[in-house]
Amino acid sequence: MKKTIAIVGIALLMVGCSQKAPHYSKGKYTSAARQKACMRQYTVRGKRYTPTYVSVGDTMRGISSWYGPNFHGKYTSSGEVYNMYKRTAAHKTWPMDTMVRVTNLDNGKSTVVRINDRGPFVKGRIIDCSYQAGKDLGLDRSGLANVKLEVIGFAGKIASKSKSNRYTTHSVKLSNFGVQVGAFSRYSGAKTIQRKYNRMYPNHKTIIKRFGNLYRVWMMGFGSEAEAREFRDCSVPDGFIVRP
Repeated sequence: MKKTIAIVGIALLMVGCSQKAPHYSKGKYTSAARQKACMRQYTVRGKRYTPTYVSVGDTMRGISSWYGPNFHGKYTSSGEVYNMYKRTAAHKTWPMDTMVRVTNLDNGKSTVVRINDRGPFVKGRIIDCSYQAGKDLGLDRSGLANVKLEVIGFAGKIASKSKSNRYTTHSVKLSNFGVQVGAFSRYSGAKTIQRKYNRMYPNHKTIIKRFGNLYRVWMMGFGSEAEAREFRDCSVPDGFIVRP
């Protein structure tokens, strides 16, 4: 079972369920502030985890466990209140509100869950299902099971299927780190570098920000701080990581 640390709000991304909540959360699941907080790196038992974006159709195999009454009514890592009768689950790195089809490879049963928590922090386990989702899969009897996970949607919604009965392929990026790739006293210099990086890295967006007498050039669109740091270290050693 995951390590429990008190969560007092969605801006404080930690792990597990702990603090008793006064009532169940209402309203929309997804918000910019919630997603930004939930995509931050975090450390549990000395190990650092880096949440990252995924695409519809991505899969993962491993062991599933479940958690129930001891966490019912307490805060999850996302700041949402855990309700063991809802079909939700904890995953170490996939974005909050990702919709996942979980299939029990031991008995063929399946269910669809929404990620709203972090965990399980036990070697070999890839997902911790709520009591209700676990019951759908037969985990209430077996405790653990070999499972297959498949991403089928985001923001609490299942992606549409094509005529071939396949989910529409797309990805979600729920964070936006950047790297400063240059700073110039003249706008023309900044514009030249912006064009260069937009041409070299079309999957990212290079923008110009003015601060006083300087025009700073930022390449945005990295899914995590670790991804941005890796690019900086390899390509722009003198650059630094930024957030808009």
